[in-house]
Amino acid sequence: MKKAIISKIINSSVVDGPGNRMAIFFQGCNFNCMYCHNPETIVNASTNDTKMMSIEDILSEIKKYKSFIRGITVSGGECTLNADFITVLFKEVKKYNLSTMIDSNGSHDFSKDNELMKYTDSVMLDIKAYDREEHKKLTGKYNDMVLKNAEYLAKVGKLYEIRTVIVPEFLSNKETIKSIANLLIDYIKKNNIKYKLIKYRPIGVREEYKDFRVPNDEEMEELKMLALKNGFEEVIVI
Repeated sequence: MKKAIISKIINSSVVDGPGNRMAIFFQGCNFNCMYCHNPETIVNASTNDTKMMSIEDILSEIKKYKSFIRGITVSGGECTLNADFITVLFKEVKKYNLSTMIDSNGSHDFSKDNELMKYTDSVMLDIKAYDREEHKKLTGKYNDMVLKNAEYLAKVGKLYEIRTVIVPEFLSNKETIKSIANLLIDYIKKNNIKYKLIKYRPIGVREEYKDFRVPNDEEMEELKMLALKNGFEEVIVI
Protein backbone atom coordinates (compact mmCIF):
# COMPACT_ATOMS: atom_id res chain seq x y z
CA MET A 1 0.00 0.00 0.00
CA LYS A 2 1.56 3.27 -1.14
CA LYS A 3 1.90 5.95 1.55
CA ALA A 4 3.15 9.53 1.65
CA ILE A 5 3.80 12.08 4.38
CA ILE A 6 1.02 14.68 4.35
CA SER A 7 1.64 18.03 6.01
CA LYS A 8 -2.01 19.10 6.02
CA ILE A 9 -5.30 18.91 4.13
CA ILE A 10 -7.54 21.93 3.64
CA ASN A 11 -11.02 20.69 2.90
CA SER A 12 -12.23 23.91 1.28
CA SER A 13 -9.96 26.39 -0.51
CA VAL A 14 -10.64 29.07 -3.12
CA VAL A 15 -6.98 30.09 -3.61
CA ASP A 16 -5.59 26.80 -4.92
CA GLY A 17 -7.08 26.81 -8.39
CA PRO A 18 -10.51 27.44 -9.88
CA GLY A 19 -13.60 26.90 -7.74
CA ASN A 20 -13.85 25.40 -4.29
CA ARG A 21 -11.12 22.78 -3.95
CA MET A 22 -9.55 20.39 -1.48
CA ALA A 23 -5.85 21.23 -1.11
CA ILE A 24 -3.49 18.44 -0.07
CA PHE A 25 -0.02 19.51 1.10
CA PHE A 26 2.78 16.96 0.89
CA GLN A 27 5.75 17.08 3.24
CA GLY A 28 9.26 17.50 1.83
CA CYS A 29 10.84 19.86 -0.69
CA ASN A 30 13.96 19.76 -2.87
CA PHE A 31 14.27 23.58 -2.93
CA ASN A 32 15.37 25.66 0.04
CA CYS A 33 13.87 29.07 -0.75
CA MET A 34 15.14 31.82 1.50
CA TYR A 35 11.69 33.38 1.79
CA CYS A 36 9.80 30.11 2.35
CA HIS A 37 6.83 30.89 4.62
CA ASN A 38 6.33 27.25 5.67
CA PRO A 39 9.91 25.98 6.12
CA GLU A 40 8.63 23.18 8.37
CA THR A 41 7.50 21.40 5.18
CA ILE A 42 10.98 21.33 3.61
CA VAL A 43 12.32 18.34 5.53
CA ASN A 44 11.08 15.05 4.08
CA ALA A 45 10.32 13.40 7.41
CA SER A 46 7.40 12.70 9.69
CA THR A 47 6.78 15.10 12.58
CA ASN A 48 4.11 15.49 15.22
CA ASP A 49 2.26 17.77 12.80
CA THR A 50 2.27 15.43 9.78
CA LYS A 51 0.45 12.23 8.88
CA MET A 52 1.58 9.18 6.97
CA MET A 53 -1.38 8.57 4.67
CA SER A 54 -2.25 5.99 2.06
CA ILE A 55 -4.15 6.74 -1.13
CA GLU A 56 -7.16 5.08 0.48
CA ASP A 57 -6.84 7.41 3.49
CA ILE A 58 -6.88 10.49 1.26
CA LEU A 59 -9.74 9.17 -0.87
CA SER A 60 -11.72 8.68 2.32
CA GLU A 61 -11.30 12.40 3.07
CA ILE A 62 -12.21 13.37 -0.49
CA LYS A 63 -15.40 11.31 -0.39
CA LYS A 64 -16.65 13.35 2.57
CA TYR A 65 -16.47 16.58 0.56
CA LYS A 66 -16.78 15.53 -3.09
CA SER A 67 -20.28 17.01 -3.39
CA PHE A 68 -19.00 20.42 -2.26
CA ILE A 69 -15.73 20.74 -4.18
CA ARG A 70 -14.83 21.18 -7.83
CA GLY A 71 -11.59 19.27 -7.58
CA ILE A 72 -8.38 18.66 -5.67
CA THR A 73 -5.03 20.43 -5.75
CA VAL A 74 -1.81 18.82 -4.53
CA SER A 75 0.87 21.13 -3.17
CA GLY A 76 3.70 21.09 -0.64
CA GLY A 77 6.53 21.27 0.16
CA GLU A 78 6.99 19.88 -3.34
CA CYS A 79 4.27 17.37 -4.13
CA THR A 80 5.95 15.93 -7.25
CA LEU A 81 8.57 14.25 -5.08
CA ASN A 82 5.67 11.79 -4.74
CA ALA A 83 4.82 11.73 -8.44
CA ASP A 84 3.92 8.03 -8.57
CA PHE A 85 1.65 8.37 -5.55
CA ILE A 86 -0.09 11.39 -7.06
CA THR A 87 -0.60 9.61 -10.37
CA VAL A 88 -2.52 6.80 -8.68
CA LEU A 89 -4.43 9.29 -6.51
CA PHE A 90 -5.46 11.39 -9.53
CA LYS A 91 -6.55 8.29 -11.44
CA GLU A 92 -8.92 7.41 -8.59
CA VAL A 93 -10.12 10.99 -8.13
CA LYS A 94 -11.17 11.12 -11.77
CA LYS A 95 -13.80 8.47 -10.95
CA TYR A 96 -15.57 11.14 -8.86
CA ASN A 97 -15.66 13.60 -11.79
CA LEU A 98 -13.36 15.99 -9.93
CA SER A 99 -10.61 18.05 -11.55
CA THR A 100 -6.96 17.52 -10.63
CA MET A 101 -4.31 20.21 -10.26
CA ILE A 102 -0.67 20.37 -9.23
CA ASP A 103 1.02 23.31 -7.51
CA SER A 104 4.73 22.78 -8.21
CA ASN A 105 8.17 24.37 -8.08
CA GLY A 106 8.81 22.89 -11.52
CA SER A 107 11.65 20.52 -10.62
CA HIS A 108 9.90 17.36 -11.90
CA ASP A 109 10.19 16.69 -15.64
CA PHE A 110 6.52 16.66 -16.62
CA SER A 111 7.38 16.05 -20.27
CA LYS A 112 8.72 12.59 -19.41
CA ASP A 113 5.88 11.61 -17.08
CA ASN A 114 3.09 10.72 -19.48
CA GLU A 115 1.09 8.78 -16.90
CA LEU A 116 0.96 11.70 -14.46
CA MET A 117 0.05 14.11 -17.25
CA LYS A 118 -2.73 11.79 -18.41
CA TYR A 119 -4.59 12.35 -15.13
CA THR A 120 -3.54 15.96 -14.46
CA ASP A 121 -5.84 18.71 -15.70
CA SER A 122 -3.50 21.62 -15.08
CA VAL A 123 -0.47 22.90 -13.20
CA MET A 124 0.23 26.04 -11.20
CA LEU A 125 3.96 26.64 -11.66
CA ASP A 126 6.31 28.72 -9.53
CA ILE A 127 8.95 30.63 -11.46
CA LYS A 128 10.85 32.23 -8.63
CA ALA A 129 13.44 33.92 -10.82
CA TYR A 130 14.24 33.75 -14.52
CA ASP A 131 17.98 34.31 -14.23
CA ARG A 132 19.71 30.99 -13.64
CA GLU A 133 22.23 32.19 -11.04
CA GLU A 134 19.65 34.31 -9.24
CA HIS A 135 17.37 31.29 -8.96
CA LYS A 136 20.20 29.21 -7.48
CA LYS A 137 21.04 31.96 -5.00
CA LEU A 138 17.42 32.01 -3.84
CA THR A 139 16.57 28.30 -3.83
CA GLY A 140 19.83 26.37 -3.92
CA LYS A 141 18.96 24.92 -7.35
CA TYR A 142 19.19 26.03 -10.98
CA ASN A 143 15.97 26.65 -12.90
CA ASP A 144 16.66 24.84 -16.19
CA MET A 145 13.93 22.27 -15.53
CA VAL A 146 11.51 24.94 -14.29
CA LEU A 147 11.70 26.87 -17.56
CA LYS A 148 11.55 23.68 -19.61
CA ASN A 149 8.37 22.74 -17.76
CA ALA A 150 6.84 26.18 -18.27
CA GLU A 151 7.23 25.90 -22.03
CA TYR A 152 6.13 22.25 -22.18
CA LEU A 153 3.03 22.73 -20.02
CA ALA A 154 2.02 25.82 -21.99
CA LYS A 155 2.46 23.95 -25.26
CA VAL A 156 0.21 21.06 -24.18
CA GLY A 157 -2.40 23.41 -22.69
CA LYS A 158 -1.90 22.40 -19.06
CA LEU A 159 -0.28 25.54 -17.63
CA TYR A 160 -2.98 27.21 -15.55
CA GLU A 161 -0.93 29.84 -13.74
CA ILE A 162 2.58 31.17 -13.22
CA ARG A 163 3.47 32.37 -9.72
CA THR A 164 6.31 34.70 -8.77
CA VAL A 165 7.09 36.06 -5.30
CA ILE A 166 8.23 39.68 -5.56
CA VAL A 167 11.28 40.52 -3.45
CA PRO A 168 12.57 44.07 -4.12
CA GLU A 169 16.32 44.61 -4.52
CA PHE A 170 17.17 40.90 -3.97
CA LEU A 171 15.51 39.66 -7.19
CA SER A 172 15.39 41.15 -10.69
CA ASN A 173 11.60 41.17 -10.70
CA LYS A 174 11.09 43.25 -13.85
CA GLU A 175 13.46 41.12 -15.89
CA THR A 176 11.80 37.95 -14.62
CA ILE A 177 8.35 39.17 -15.68
CA LYS A 178 9.49 40.30 -19.12
CA SER A 179 11.45 37.09 -19.74
CA ILE A 180 8.57 34.83 -18.67
CA ALA A 181 6.19 36.73 -20.93
CA ASN A 182 8.61 36.36 -23.83
CA LEU A 183 9.01 32.62 -23.16
CA LEU A 184 5.27 32.00 -23.15
CA ILE A 185 4.02 34.66 -25.54
CA ASP A 186 2.73 32.15 -28.11
CA TYR A 187 0.54 30.41 -25.53
CA ILE A 188 -0.67 33.05 -23.05
CA LYS A 189 -3.76 34.20 -24.91
CA LYS A 190 -4.60 30.86 -26.53
CA ASN A 191 -4.56 28.99 -23.20
CA ASN A 192 -5.56 31.89 -20.90
CA ILE A 193 -2.44 31.49 -18.75
CA LYS A 194 -2.70 33.57 -15.61
CA TYR A 195 0.15 35.32 -13.81
CA LYS A 196 0.02 35.66 -10.04
CA LEU A 197 2.40 38.20 -8.50
CA ILE A 198 2.82 37.52 -4.79
CA LYS A 199 4.03 40.21 -2.41
CA TYR A 200 6.85 38.95 -0.19
CA ARG A 201 5.78 38.90 3.46
CA PRO A 202 7.97 37.88 6.41
CA ILE A 203 5.24 35.84 8.13
CA GLY A 204 6.59 32.38 8.93
CA VAL A 205 9.96 33.06 7.28
CA ARG A 206 13.07 31.84 9.10
CA GLU A 207 14.72 34.52 11.23
CA GLU A 208 17.90 34.68 9.16
CA TYR A 209 15.90 35.56 6.03
CA LYS A 210 13.44 38.11 7.43
CA ASP A 211 15.40 41.17 6.31
CA PHE A 212 13.95 41.30 2.79
CA ARG A 213 11.91 44.44 2.12
CA VAL A 214 8.17 44.08 1.63
CA PRO A 215 7.17 45.67 -1.70
CA ASN A 216 4.59 48.44 -1.50
CA ASP A 217 1.31 48.56 -3.41
CA GLU A 218 2.67 51.00 -5.99
CA GLU A 219 5.55 48.67 -6.84
CA MET A 220 3.18 45.71 -7.20
CA GLU A 221 0.87 47.71 -9.46
CA GLU A 222 3.82 48.73 -11.64
CA LEU A 223 4.84 45.09 -12.04
CA LYS A 224 1.26 44.11 -12.83
CA MET A 225 1.12 46.72 -15.58
CA LEU A 226 4.46 45.45 -16.91
CA ALA A 227 3.09 41.90 -17.14
CA LEU A 228 -0.02 43.16 -18.93
CA LYS A 229 2.07 45.24 -21.31
CA ASN A 230 4.17 42.20 -22.18
CA GLY A 231 1.27 39.95 -23.12
CA PHE A 232 -0.45 38.56 -20.05
CA GLU A 233 -4.19 39.25 -19.99
CA GLU A 234 -4.99 38.18 -16.42
CA VAL A 235 -2.59 39.26 -13.69
CA ILE A 236 -3.47 38.73 -10.04
CA VAL A 237 -1.67 40.57 -7.25
CA ILE A 238 -1.81 39.16 -3.74
